[in-house]
Amino acid sequence: MTGYSDRINHALAFAAKHHDRQVRKGTHLPYITHPANVAIILARYGQPDNVVVAGILHDVVEDCVRGNWSREMLEERIGEKFGADVLETVLMVTHRNVDDDGNEMDKEERNADYLVRLAQASDAARWVCAADKIHNASSILADLRRTIDPESVWGRFSVGKEGTIRWYRAVHDRLRALQFAGEILGELREVAEALEQYSDIGAGQSGG
Repeated sequence: MTGYSDRINHALAFAAKHHDRQVRKGTHLPYITHPANVAIILARYGQPDNVVVAGILHDVVEDCVRGNWSREMLEERIGEKFGADVLETVLMVTHRNVDDDGNEMDKEERNADYLVRLAQASDAARWVCAADKIHNASSILADLRRTIDPESVWGRFSVGKEGTIRWYRAVHDRLRALQFAGEILGELREVAEALEQYSDIGAGQSGG
């Protein structure tokens, strides 16, 4: 069972430094709460240190390119500090902004590209992917249950309510189609279904 390690502590410090001024979308929560929760989910399933560390660092390359940090510099730092295997896992679950031909992609194209690339992803990357989506979708559900204005939650997302719900179902279905055997997949299915059911209930209530 994965527990505390100096490597995990180092990864948390590294992620906290690079996410230091970021908050969770539509909230005042420090962004570091997300990778920390991804790590907890992975540890709960007994994943080894290198997978937990990749879970902690999974958004650093995608979200922390700013100021004096280029994408290339962040990749180099992650590789040097945490090893090539961790960097490879992180890059497999990092959304790309441009395709193989150098063309910029919009949000829907980036999501489609992410799903396609899961076919080449390692088992470790698929574990990180599933844990990431479980925490994100669970956070949306928790916020929906707390609010009297569901649209204030759905409005955080550029693809809207339907697009957001479809996204979590699409990730689950893609992992299942790729025969990912991690038991975490059942939890991802449950949270995707809970989002779908909550949306149906909300629609029924608003329809009066």
